[in-house]
Amino acid sequence: MVQKSKKPPVTRIDDPTAPKRRGRPRAYQPEIALGKALDLFRKNGFAATSLDDLSAATGMNRPSLYGAFGDKRELYIKSYRRYREDARAAMQDIFRGELPIRRRLERIYAVALDIYLSGEAGPRGCFTVMTAASEAVADPDIRAMVLEGFAELDKAFATCFRLAKEKGELTAGADPAVLAQLASATIHTIAIRARARVPRGELEAIVTGAIDVMVGKN
Repeated sequence: MVQKSKKPPVTRIDDPTAPKRRGRPRAYQPEIALGKALDLFRKNGFAATSLDDLSAATGMNRPSLYGAFGDKRELYIKSYRRYREDARAAMQDIFRGELPIRRRLERIYAVALDIYLSGEAGPRGCFTVMTAASEAVADPDIRAMVLEGFAELDKAFATCFRLAKEKGELTAGADPAVLAQLASATIHTIAIRARARVPRGELEAIVTGAIDVMVGKN
């Protein structure tokens, strides 16, 4: 007599004793990996950063890098975009606030110095000024991003100066657009000097002098 084979017991999905399925875990977190790439590009620039460097910094092999971010240029652009988003978030409340113009400028430049002087291996300066501006010469997409960033900063400063003029904090002949360009130029100056490891005290003295020129001494 042929015995019927026993069917394996049916395991309920909600049975706590059932073996758990193991999905393939993600070996990286995209936002963290992008931050690592940003730090590397900001430190070394585009040309001096190799795919091997990026792989080591992010903990991702080349196929994973390509799958998550595209090629090196795409990863650079995404890193630059992330840098601008972070910088915008750090300053937007100050630009939108109701502080007197001198105090507002002091706070903007203080935050900028915090950003430019950061870095475990030393001050990193500004991504735009130190690396993206160089890549903008030959890459139209990066150039468009750089020019957009300049225009955005000029517009934000111009709004501050226009409001200050309406409140009587500036002279009647003050030109908000011109003052905005001077304010942006000061941002770029301290970014370059910060990367060259000029001490913060000297950078703050430059800022104070620039503010005196733009809004007058107290």
